[in-house]
Parts: sequence; C-alpha cells; structure tokens
Amino acid sequence: MRILGIDPGLARVGYGVIDTSNGQQQMLDCGIIRTNPGIDDGVRMVEIASDLRQLIRRWKPQLAAVEKFFFYRSSTTISVVQARGVIIMTLARFRVPMVEFPPMQIKLALAGSGHAEKDEVLDAVMRELNLDQPPRPDDAADALAIALTGWFQR
Repeated sequence: MRILGIDPGLARVGYGVIDTSNGQQQMLDCGIIRTNPGIDDGVRMVEIASDLRQLIRRWKPQLAAVEKFFFYRSSTTISVVQARGVIIMTLARFRVPMVEFPPMQIKLALAGSGHAEKDEVLDAVMRELNLDQPPRPDDAADALAIALTGWFQR
C-alpha cells in the first residue's frame, strides 16, 4: 500500500510517501510544500492544492494520513485550519481515502507513549523506515510519522 502522510500548515506543508509492499515500510519521498508569506493567503492555498495535486499524480497514494488539528489559541490557527481544508478537499477531489490522527495518537503509535518527545518519534521513524539519516526538514519527518501511523492503525 502506498500512503501519503501530511503535516498541514500554511507556510509549510510536510509530506511523506511510504510504500508498505512485502510487509516492510519504505520511504519513497518526503519534503515540504512551501508558500510565500508575502502573498495573499488565497494564492498560498492555491499553491498548496496545486503542489499536492502533483504529488498525488506522481505517487498515486492509496491512502492519505493527515494530522488532525488540535485547537489552541494562536495567530496562525485560522490559516492552518483553512490550509487543512484545502488539503482535505484536494484529497477528496482525487478520491484518495483519508484518515486523521491527533498528535498524541501519532506519538503513541510510533514511540509507545502519547507524551513522547520529538526525538523519540524521529528515532522510531528512522527505525521503521530503515533510514541512516533523519529526514529533513522536521515537517517532512513529521509527515512520515503520520504516514506510518496510517499504516499501523489501518
């Protein structure tokens, strides 16, 4: 199964693509969709949708796993929620089934504790995907953790 993990954001959307054929997890791609903070939010969301479309067309995921936004008070809360809506809409448009996980569930699935530290989750990602180097940037590593959670929780 090919799974696209997504760590939503407006400035940076982390993505990670894994393949789980033959009972092993393998990283195929990871990175970020970056938008320019100096332009209108609507244009930034169009960029996110466009880049996500390209990823979907390239990798043809059978499942998308998206981090569920947990509410907190911040000046970026609304824009992140809006960007997440664009991501969900784009996945639906391409009929990619989607599952959502809150951060604590991702930490629990990978590190065994919902209160695990970021480095514990990163170590688990590296171990599960047999990586010698940590994926960069952090948003991409987070997206791989989300994709792995999608696989583990299926």
